[in-house]
Amino acid sequence: MSEKLGRFLEDHAGRYNRPDFIEGDPISIPHRFSRLQDIEIAGFWTAMLAWGQRKTIISSAAGLIERMDGAPYDFVLNHEERDRSRFLDFKHRTFQATDALYFLEFFQQYYRGHDSLEDAFARHLRPSDEHVGPALAGFHDLFFSLPFAPERTRKHIATPARQSACKRLNMFLRWMVRRDARGVDFGLWRRIRPAQLVMPLDVHVERVARRLGLLERRQVDWQAALELTERLRAFDPGDPVKYDFALFGLGVLEKTTGGPP
Repeated sequence: MSEKLGRFLEDHAGRYNRPDFIEGDPISIPHRFSRLQDIEIAGFWTAMLAWGQRKTIISSAAGLIERMDGAPYDFVLNHEERDRSRFLDFKHRTFQATDALYFLEFFQQYYRGHDSLEDAFARHLRPSDEHVGPALAGFHDLFFSLPFAPERTRKHIATPARQSACKRLNMFLRWMVRRDARGVDFGLWRRIRPAQLVMPLDVHVERVARRLGLLERRQVDWQAALELTERLRAFDPGDPVKYDFALFGLGVLEKTTGGPP
């Protein structure tokens, strides 16, 4: 990879990895909170809804937070069965009430026994693992380990075991794991290294990555996400996913069709 491309990506990553990026992005929902568990619950649920227009994603996620009385962790821990009726009219694209009710059940059972969602991912990952694939696959199995898990909800939680690119889970992990002084990503988790993160690969990032020569695999799947991440490691081995800001900004906010000047 050329130094010219590296400088181009670094410049664009810095352009969008800044606090004024937050307001119009789904990450603005977990940024409403300061407590770890509130950030985790709001962040995870928002990330799982993150397909479609950003404005609609933010609106849907805000509606979920309202249904939790603006206090996700307290609601998850202490709500009773009758409180779940307020989710029966919730819908975001194909995410519907059945899915919301199962998310609530999983969260309640999980947080009554754990302080942080970090363990649900990190327990499956060794420090020597090159990437978070084992953590995503293990989390998927844990999430659907309850005996009444709806089959339809499985499409909302991806896994590398099905060769999914796992865009939304990778985005959530970026939020929770990446740490710098810029104020966008939270960097609250310590048991997963930023170097192990995998790029969130959506249609916009894919398009720009191909134009820049960073992605050759034709299928948009787990192997493509790994290929792109590996190419980006050439520019920053310890934090390759920071370039998500560059590729996303170029693809969505600038809608560029070109490459580095």
